[in-house]
Amino acid sequence: MARITASVYTSHVPAIGAAMDLGKTQEPYWQKVFAGYDFSRQWLKDNKPDVVFLVYNDHATAFSLELIPTFAIGTAAQFKVADEGWGPRPVPDVVGAPDLASHIAHSVIQQDFDLTIVNKMDVDHGLTVPLSLMCGQPREWPFKVIPFAVNVVQYPVPSGMRCFRLGQAIRKAIESYDEDLNVQIWGTGGMSHQLQGPRAGLINKEWDNRFLDRLIEDPEGLASVPHIEYVQEAGSEGIELVMWLIARGAMADVAGGRKPTVKHRFYHVPASNTAVGHLILENNL
Repeated sequence: MARITASVYTSHVPAIGAAMDLGKTQEPYWQKVFAGYDFSRQWLKDNKPDVVFLVYNDHATAFSLELIPTFAIGTAAQFKVADEGWGPRPVPDVVGAPDLASHIAHSVIQQDFDLTIVNKMDVDHGLTVPLSLMCGQPREWPFKVIPFAVNVVQYPVPSGMRCFRLGQAIRKAIESYDEDLNVQIWGTGGMSHQLQGPRAGLINKEWDNRFLDRLIEDPEGLASVPHIEYVQEAGSEGIELVMWLIARGAMADVAGGRKPTVKHRFYHVPASNTAVGHLILENNL
């Protein structure tokens, strides 16, 4: 059967993608950010999955205010890189895993989660920046990707607990797929940041690091944190962190297995007025 071997968590700051695309990764401002992913790129080479289930949020490219799915799964064989107003990023198109994605959609919907099935969409920096951070700048991505878009832009957005329980349903779906596949699940977005209003530029290091602590040790308790705390403590865009709970909910310990191994943890500020967080957890199967 297919199995989830690890979960990866990372911010998806658009300026990080621009820094890579423009060759600025070794400039003093950016060097420490990218150094935090040196271990991760080697780890991914040593632990290359067949498929990455990548949880992210769309930034008004595939979807607009005219159509806002709470949870949307990409079931296509290929996904083009979106033009976000200044041309598509110079990165490879994303190769999908339509058979596995369709199986997950069927299984998760049968577990009473409503998903929007998307057979054609472009993917923006929310998905391509994490791929670039973890893979560098290859001619093609080294694995297939299932894009899973979550609405954390237009309220009402899903609760942390809803996301956590969805992660559990995704794990069951993947483990019921009758093919020997190594699957990783990535949760992206965050950490603390606010892009507008009097608190624009807000970064809360203490809250961010407490979030990372609880994500490792007390994920179900963390899933109970209400939306208002994210807004108050992590800024209006800090709500993106509920997407990390989908990935954490899919880990084996949540279903009674052994606790995961923390392979890497990284935190840095600032990166384009945003806190960058990153974590790799390996399942002990």
